[in-house]
Amino acid sequence: MRCVSQRKKTVVIIGGGPGGYESALVAAQLGADVTIVDSEGLGGAAVLTDCVPSKTLIATSDFLSRFAAAGRLGVGFEGRDEDQGAEAHLTEINHRILDLARAQSRDIQAQVESVGVRVLRGTGRMAGPMTVEATLDDGRTEKLSADVVLVAVGTKPRVMDSAKPDGERILTWQQIYDLTELPEHLIVVGSGVTGAELAHAYLGLGCEVTLVSSRDRVLPGEDADAATVIENVFRRRGMKVLNRSRAAGARREGDGVVVTLEDGREVRGSHVLLAVGAVPQTRGIGLEEAGVELTDSGHITVDRVSRTTAPGIYAAGDCTGVLPLASVAAMQGRIAIAHAMGDAVAPLNLRGVCANIFTDPEIATVGYSQSDVEKGHIEARVVTLPLSTNPRAKMRNIRDGFVKLFARPGSNTVVGGVVVAPQASELIYPLGLAVQNRLTAEQVAATFSVYPSMTGSIAEAARRLHSLET
Repeated sequence: MRCVSQRKKTVVIIGGGPGGYESALVAAQLGADVTIVDSEGLGGAAVLTDCVPSKTLIATSDFLSRFAAAGRLGVGFEGRDEDQGAEAHLTEINHRILDLARAQSRDIQAQVESVGVRVLRGTGRMAGPMTVEATLDDGRTEKLSADVVLVAVGTKPRVMDSAKPDGERILTWQQIYDLTELPEHLIVVGSGVTGAELAHAYLGLGCEVTLVSSRDRVLPGEDADAATVIENVFRRRGMKVLNRSRAAGARREGDGVVVTLEDGREVRGSHVLLAVGAVPQTRGIGLEEAGVELTDSGHITVDRVSRTTAPGIYAAGDCTGVLPLASVAAMQGRIAIAHAMGDAVAPLNLRGVCANIFTDPEIATVGYSQSDVEKGHIEARVVTLPLSTNPRAKMRNIRDGFVKLFARPGSNTVVGGVVVAPQASELIYPLGLAVQNRLTAEQVAATFSVYPSMTGSIAEAARRLHSLET
């Protein structure tokens, strides 16, 4: 990108998560004088306490689960039966997870500092028109005047008044990496993305897991067919799933916990993990006084180029409530700075966002959904192809999953897709390219895929869309 402004601008960024550090890199590239004020470590919660740690835990769990499936592939272990098998050592697992997260944070800081970005460790708040007051960890304060301010303060776990986390038995998803022993029986409250992912992870590590879901099925915001596959897999592997069961509270009792449901039932376990949402960290940092509009939930109101209601102040990431994904936060930050610096920019297009849920199998999505079609938001033809017919899936003993494609009638343009498969996060990219670039099903079908491969099912689904059109 090329900066069209001739005067060097000063950019101050509050928060060093994906929205913050990615915007800093763009601002430095465009010739700005850039300062990040950050309290956690660059990468923010996404790197230090949320996305990177949780996906590392899941990867460890999935690796361990391969041993359980080895027998179905004709693979055994030498030695006596009692000497066989693998087990999770949680202290070592968590030590590795946190080391990896800190290393990633250091790498990000080195990257931004290498392009001239100044990083201040502390908290930032608006202290007047286009002025940020930084309270540093060493007790000093510093006032920073800015031409552009970007707010990327993220969120924190939502907690219930009736279930106060203690960091020992009643835990948020940011506290689980302090555990030194594997929970004997983990109760997960909340069946959204975070709850489902971590329930899957601990089940794979060898825990007894009960998932408390207030809705009719797990992952209520996802493709219904995909969520059904995941719930069936959870149950088949031994997880207890309590649908239509809203938690009223949780308490310590002896060496365990008791989760009380609104209908009076009690669920007893050794630990409880609360995954009941997140709240933005926007209160008390001078935003409203600076003219920044907040929603009732505390999220920052932004437009599609990340402008807030206050001139010169932009916002990016989970604190905006747009879509809680690190990739979206980063894109919001990049768009915001490009717009503020006068560079060419396209508004945020959420229809091109690839998202993934890291269960086993994974659920990856892009573009319009089955729900959009059923509600009449878009007219589209749908093809679903089970992975059970895919030769590579058979070789890998993959029994669950499918590919689903959506295309507009007439033009046959691909407008959405769902992949349920191991490593669906890698398989969704060709569909992301198709949606973003308005490719037709014929163009996808005419692109060579490797044989045998999982992507062959994407090409086959596109061919079936073509045959429906003709």
